[in-house]
Amino acid sequence: MEQTIKFIGKIHSDLKKIEDCPLQENENAPAARLEIFPAYTEGIKNIAEGNKLVILTWLHQANREILKCHQRNEVGSEQLGVFSTRSPDRPNPIGLHTVTVIGIIDERMIKIMPIEVLDDTPVIDIKPLI
Repeated sequence: MEQTIKFIGKIHSDLKKIEDCPLQENENAPAARLEIFPAYTEGIKNIAEGNKLVILTWLHQANREILKCHQRNEVGSEQLGVFSTRSPDRPNPIGLHTVTVIGIIDERMIKIMPIEVLDDTPVIDIKPLI
């Protein structure tokens, strides 16, 4: 079985450092641009302004060795198993983001909000929110 992930695009965000990122998108996360790589542009043909989407990202700066963490970075609190938290640090750092399309810039670029990821975060997949 092949065990690879193909990145279909990346996020262009004003968030440049991990410290700048809100913990969740509903905590004042900014708008960003989602760039689709040329090989995958046919896959976004029917996405329109106002659509609600689920974006799956690869949190490329995450610590993949973490199995326990403090919930919401509350150092001194009891550590929890990482799979019971939304921590980006985890063995497979896949981000799950619910966004709204606020504009179609061109055939490869979609403006979305809110999303709490760093600039240049790879995109794994896009799905409609049902």
